[in-house]
Amino acid sequence: MTKIIKVKTGSKFEEIASYSRVVAIDNLIHVSNTAGRNPDTQEISEDVIEQAEQVFQNIERALAAVGASLADVVMSRVFIQNPADTHKVMEFIGTKFRGVDPASTVTCPPLGSNIYKVELEVTAYRGASKAEVETITIAQ
Repeated sequence: MTKIIKVKTGSKFEEIASYSRVVAIDNLIHVSNTAGRNPDTQEISEDVIEQAEQVFQNIERALAAVGASLADVVMSRVFIQNPADTHKVMEFIGTKFRGVDPASTVTCPPLGSNIYKVELEVTAYRGASKAEVETITIAQ
């Protein structure tokens, strides 16, 4: 039988919008779009890279709750409020995903508030970090 685990972090937004931070369906793990708000202090930095660092801390904590890690991420969706921040944010994200190399989408839409400078949503597969990986390069 399929097992579904739903992880709540206690965020007021999860309650208001009736969603889970993580939904794991067997080994497939979906992590909701995550902002850079510190869950303990509720503070959010004005600096885009500090927000990105907090985003990753929040996601790593969520993945750990279901026995996974960033190394298990197979897809990331990056939302950057200001297109001018794209290069530095992606450079930072590259340091977090080096060697993991998930598929990725990057876009610059308006976010839910002007205080949010970057948000990230990921899909992971528990055990992907231990799987045999074949890399195919199609560029000439």
